[in-house]
Parts: sequence; structure tokens; C-alpha cells
Amino acid sequence: MDQIALTLLNGLSWGMTVFLTAAGLSLVFGILHVLNFSHGGFLMIGAYLSYTIGAALQADSLWQFLLVALACAVAVGLLGAAVERFVFRRLQRVSEAYSLIATYALLILCQGVVKVVWGIDFLSVAPPVELGGAVALGDVVAPSFVLFVIACGVAVFAVMDAVLLRTEVGKRVQSVAIDPWMAGLVGINVNAVLSWTVVCGFALAGLAGALLSVNQSLSPSMGSALIIQAFGALIVGGLGNIRGAFLASVLLGLVTSFGDSFVPDVPGLFFFVALAAILLIRPQGLMRGLR
Repeated sequence: MDQIALTLLNGLSWGMTVFLTAAGLSLVFGILHVLNFSHGGFLMIGAYLSYTIGAALQADSLWQFLLVALACAVAVGLLGAAVERFVFRRLQRVSEAYSLIATYALLILCQGVVKVVWGIDFLSVAPPVELGGAVALGDVVAPSFVLFVIACGVAVFAVMDAVLLRTEVGKRVQSVAIDPWMAGLVGINVNAVLSWTVVCGFALAGLAGALLSVNQSLSPSMGSALIIQAFGALIVGGLGNIRGAFLASVLLGLVTSFGDSFVPDVPGLFFFVALAAILLIRPQGLMRGLR
């Protein structure tokens, strides 16, 4: 039973890692209908910024770590504003193939920037003092950082879900996502909604990169590895659906964790098996729409 509980916790942690990666990606797709390959690159930049800022400030407490993560979110959000202005805005009137090429080129550019600024060596971020130990949950001893990642994933989902479904801002975002022309007719500033949604999506990428920097080896390939898993959750959940992305992340995380415990020689195999099986049964994804 202890092993099952640990596998369950690992699955939830893996799922929340994927959701934190996919949250901003899903938001941007829901409003712009652009599969943003560069999301992983900007998440990687957020992780590297966390490494640099944390080292400069000698941040070793949990509150300092969270403040650094927020600073990274702001910094990457500002980069997102520039990307929206000079890249995404130009992609609105071209075919999806050009969008894929442009965002993939941005991912390669991010990798090049990381190599120039931080080098190609693997880097690591020390966890905050409060998250360096473990917590006893009955007979199960769970690493503190695993519980922290789970809590962060649930918190980000709860905030996004509340904003999109229960606020005036969320209603405007959904209106623009469904029918931007009609939203403009009723007085909504469509361009402003598009711009701020992209900024928030990129800020979520920076936040995720900073929060996950502790349990990831920082390297120029970090963004590419995480984006594949995030796209899996995005597709299974239903393109652009926040609740679907959350549900798919949890489901794929649990399947992967339990699958790896049974077939440890082929780690990650059950992620792709589950992805293929779900899409064969429900090709449109678990849910639809920006909710």
C-alpha cells in the first residue's frame, strides 16, 4: 500500500508538472488558436532567470523562492508582449502552417539565447530550505517538493478557472475566443484582450519554469522535452480547454506513473499509449472550449 501511495503521489506530481507547463499554452491557443511551440522555450528562459536571480539574491527560503518565481513571470510576460506585437499579430492573417513554423523558429531562438547567455552545461537550482525535506502522511513519507508542485498546480488551475468563469474579464476573454467580430460589435476591445491574454500565457510559462526549476536539470533542451508532454495534455483535454488540460494532465500523470512502476525498463511508454488510446476513443478531446 505504501508503494501504491508513493506511485500515486509521483503521478500527481508529474501531472501537475505537465499542467503548469500546459496552462499558458492552453490559454494562448484558446484565444488565438495558435499552437505555440515557443512556449517551452520561454518556460526554459523562466527557469534560467530563476537560477540567475536566485543566485544573485542568495534566495534560500520559500518566500524568496516564490518572489523570484513571480519576478520571472513578469519578465517572461514582458517578452510575451513583444512576441505578441511583432510575431503573433502578424500571424493572424496567415495560414496555420506559417504559425507553426514561426513559433518553432522562436523555440530555436530561445535555445540559442540560452546557449549564448548561460552556456550548454547542465545547471541546477537548490530547493528552498523548507522544501528540502519530507512530510509523513501516515505510513508514507512524501518529499516536500512533490507536495509543493501538486499544490502549485492545483492553485494555478483554481485561479485560472475562477477568473475565466466567474469574472467580467473571463467573460470578455471567452467572448473574443468564440467570436471576435461579434465581441468587437458589442464594445469589447478585441486587440487589448488578445494582447493581455498572450502576456498572461507567457507569464504562466515564466512562472512554471521558475517553480519547476528545482526538480529539472536546466539545459538548452529543457523546453523541448516539456513541451511535448504539455501538447499531449492539451490535445487529450481538448484544445484550448483549461479544465480539460487539468484533467488530462492528472490522468496522463497517473497512467505514466503506474505504468513506469510496472514496466520500469521503458519509462514514459504508457504516456504515449494512453495518449493514443484516448484519442482513438475520443478524438475531439475530453472537453471543448476555453473553460
